[in-house]
Amino acid sequence: MGSAIGSSAGPELAAALHRLRSTLARMRAEVELAHSDGAAPPIDRLLSDLREALEMLGQVESAAFALVRVLVLDDDERLGELTARGLRRLGYDAESAVSMRPLGPRDVVVLDLGLVKALAPSQRSALKRARPIVVTGAADPASRALADDLDASDYLVKPVELEELAGAIKRRAATVGC
Repeated sequence: MGSAIGSSAGPELAAALHRLRSTLARMRAEVELAHSDGAAPPIDRLLSDLREALEMLGQVESAAFALVRVLVLDDDERLGELTARGLRRLGYDAESAVSMRPLGPRDVVVLDLGLVKALAPSQRSALKRARPIVVTGAADPASRALADDLDASDYLVKPVELEELAGAIKRRAATVGC
């Protein structure tokens, strides 16, 4: 399998696979223990572990197949989820959030500029390294300057057609993980 992926993905893939195996082994042990005791399995813990395992599986897929993941950061939770859902229909691994999470090397960020003011300096630096795609309702020079300061890879003014956003994601994805 090493020849199917880039050499830089090897350690990342191995670490993600190890974490995935550990999480699944923990889940199995919880179910087996509950079964042997005749007790109900700890559903909340299992659901948490399952979410973690699925997240790790996404990391494994990203490392193994050089897939990109799209994080839609929007201060309007509903609009962010609608955008992520539309991108998922187009085949992207997309999620929405109203706050920044740690970014992986193959993450493409779609950013509403309204969130920038609430970011900590370390988050702003991470965002700048990610070269986000800015999607905003503001077309004024100050907003464009802020996008330039973030080293944005694209600047789209709302309302944005999903195909236009997908084009920006494709352009950005071509340079992710390089």
